[in-house]
Amino acid sequence: MKKKICTLILCILSVLNLISCASSRNKYFEKSSIVMDTAVTLSASGDKSKEAVDESFKRLKEIEEMASTTIETSDVYKINSVSGKDYVKVHPEVLKMIQTSIKYSKLSNGAFDITLGPLINLWGIGTDNEKLPKDEEIKDKLSLVGYDKIDVNEAESSIMLKEKGMAVDLGGVAKGFAADEVLKIYKKYDINNGLINLGSSSIYAVGENKDNNKWAVGIKHPRSNDPNEYMGVIKLSNESLSTSGDYERYFIKDNKRYHHIMNPKTGYPVDNGAISDTIVISGDTEDNGMLADILTTTVFALGPEKGIELINSMPGVACEITTSDYKVYTSDGFKDRIGNLKEEFKFVN
Repeated sequence: MKKKICTLILCILSVLNLISCASSRNKYFEKSSIVMDTAVTLSASGDKSKEAVDESFKRLKEIEEMASTTIETSDVYKINSVSGKDYVKVHPEVLKMIQTSIKYSKLSNGAFDITLGPLINLWGIGTDNEKLPKDEEIKDKLSLVGYDKIDVNEAESSIMLKEKGMAVDLGGVAKGFAADEVLKIYKKYDINNGLINLGSSSIYAVGENKDNNKWAVGIKHPRSNDPNEYMGVIKLSNESLSTSGDYERYFIKDNKRYHHIMNPKTGYPVDNGAISDTIVISGDTEDNGMLADILTTTVFALGPEKGIELINSMPGVACEITTSDYKVYTSDGFKDRIGNLKEEFKFVN
């Protein structure tokens, strides 16, 4: 078994200064740390840039402590520990994440599903315990998957999983929600320019970069071992971006790639030809960070045809999907947003 894990999905192409600018009006501050199992970098320009960034990291830690699957005091851990037995009263933020997840599970006919916890744990992809499970093991865990088995008591802000052994995982939701929360803090401190980078799944470009241009974000080359090699560049301003790929966490066995994005219907990694996808959402869209996070997994699972169809039905949302033959499918009007496309990739529409 040969394991290749690539945790860096996006390369921020705009080089940032690590010192404050001379003008207090344009004071720059940047800080990096590991939060939510992700290398997070927050940068901001403005009089209260340091205050905004410091408060944002505190908020990220709060979200991690309520949404983690491994912290025993988190709401998610409590929900999973009493699955099939009882309701758990949760923070309003966790309730929102779960309700939003169920909404998009229905919209995508189950392509997105936060109850994949048992399968994620079984495969262990990206951990020291990763393996190719037996068919019988997969079928056993697959019986515990289903967003329709989540009971929501909105009046009491409580959640119960109907069957013992079920487990929810908010890994495809929480970082996007967190990016939205950081943006609220930035607005509170009048930060009009900055970058919220919570890893590949959640980036928000605030205003412009230090050169008064849009932020340039490189989309990782899905088959390069160089984390800094990109397939193309997208420029952003007051927009969310999220990307997913079969290169993030995976292992190879008998020349076949097994990656972390699971098909809720089969219990195996998604196998529809997609190797990466990118979602961009206007900052005017409510909960745009959380939505981008959800949709990047959803579109990958749906594949080019159904994925593009879904995105074209949603105002303020655009995407690209790259397949194993290096074809790049785009939603309406998105082709022109991808610059410097490497010659081995070809647009389909």
